[in-house]
Amino acid sequence: MTATLPVLMVTGFEPFGGEDLNPSWEVCAALDGLQIGGARVVARRLPCAFGAALQALDEALALHAPALVLCLGQAAGRADFSVERVAINVDDARIPDNLGACPVDVPVLPGGPAAYFATLPIKAMVAALHGAGLPASVSQTAGTYVCNHVFYGLMHRLTVRPGVHGGFMHLPLLPVQAARRPGPSLPLTTQVEGVRVALAAAWATAQDLRAAGGAEC
Repeated sequence: MTATLPVLMVTGFEPFGGEDLNPSWEVCAALDGLQIGGARVVARRLPCAFGAALQALDEALALHAPALVLCLGQAAGRADFSVERVAINVDDARIPDNLGACPVDVPVLPGGPAAYFATLPIKAMVAALHGAGLPASVSQTAGTYVCNHVFYGLMHRLTVRPGVHGGFMHLPLLPVQAARRPGPSLPLTTQVEGVRVALAAAWATAQDLRAAGGAEC
């Protein structure tokens, strides 16, 4: 019966940068198979590697034909659920990816648009998270590493999938990670609940809220 339900696809990354965990995948694994608003969640793990991550994303899109896609990534130093607004057409790596690639000032898509905006109701998602007592904000940058690479690649691919909405959300470290590299963190159970709340809001909201979500310089 569940196979006939619309699919809400979530993706997370394998660990990178010397870590043995990545909260984005731990959250996805916990949500896999959950039903939300008459749809089912399907989780896919992506390699933390330029190019290879988009190949895996292509396979997942073809296999699951999702109605909505929310990609997740780890963001050390961030303290909340950061719902991304925009992906930019540049790969500029501070550290090598898991296959050793370290592109500098390379376009994600040669000749592609300078940027793509998320098509999820990002402010409604933030409002839903706040309503659940969880820390959240609209983020104006997804960085220039593999997270942005996947976010940009996803939005480009969705231009030929009418009606399929997509976007990206960064998650803080897990406490066990923060114990090794001090910084803000949120427990896994909190992160799982936050992504569930955000997904439910994204799936249920046809028109995003008109509310302030910008940032100062």
